[in-house]
Amino acid sequence: MSMSGRQEKILRSAKQVGRVEVEDLVEQYRVSAQTIRKDLNVLTERGLLSRTHGGAEVSSGVENLEYEARKLIAASEKAAIGRATADLIPAQSSLFINIGTTTEAVAHWLGEKAGLMAITNNINVATLLRPYGDIEVVIAGGVVRPSDGGIVGEAAVDFIGQFRVDYAIIGASAIDADGTLLDFDYREVRVTQAIIRNARQVVLVSDSSKFTRSAPVRIGHLSQINTFVTDRAPDAIVGVCREHDVALIQTGDDPVEDERILASSL
Repeated sequence: MSMSGRQEKILRSAKQVGRVEVEDLVEQYRVSAQTIRKDLNVLTERGLLSRTHGGAEVSSGVENLEYEARKLIAASEKAAIGRATADLIPAQSSLFINIGTTTEAVAHWLGEKAGLMAITNNINVATLLRPYGDIEVVIAGGVVRPSDGGIVGEAAVDFIGQFRVDYAIIGASAIDADGTLLDFDYREVRVTQAIIRNARQVVLVSDSSKFTRSAPVRIGHLSQINTFVTDRAPDAIVGVCREHDVALIQTGDDPVEDERILASSL
């Protein structure tokens, strides 16, 4: 049985922002709450969404949001975050860069840094940095996730544990108001935790859409981060950063319409 046009649109909306709410969908489509709940139940029965209180979210699992869809979300904000983060990394540094479209935005701005050693479990980051002869690119071994080119699994965790680097650039799929960092894939979380343990300075990069999303697997907490770069942070997160002495950089007043970033998002 095929999906209705409305169900296809609901699924597309969920994949863009991570979740949908019954009240919002009722207003958008001018139908009853019962009709929307039936639509969400159909999508849930097919394994495409998971029901939550008052709505539904993209099913937790390997693919999370579709990779190309994630690249389109907040592209200019990610470009600004990427530029500001790259400015923090001095030449002749060693660094980890993990999986994520925002961490990839950082990689776009690292090409002019001399003498970097970049260790990554992100095939897309390795591809971006490979042409720069003055950057040594080291890529982790493990299982390649077909949805986004991320390398996950115990082999990647063991590989990361062999290094002690100056900086780690990490992302997260969701950030709770109390500062908890969350993701969808337990295997990816294990790699990120190893990256945090083996870096002298940890930089979290995330656009503000992550403050309204949810994910099931705990990476850690903002208190484990040295610097947080985002476009705009809600008051609760500003408070958490202040409480735990986390340097907070907000780029919201300095958007970047960088053609390299935006072109790669299309």
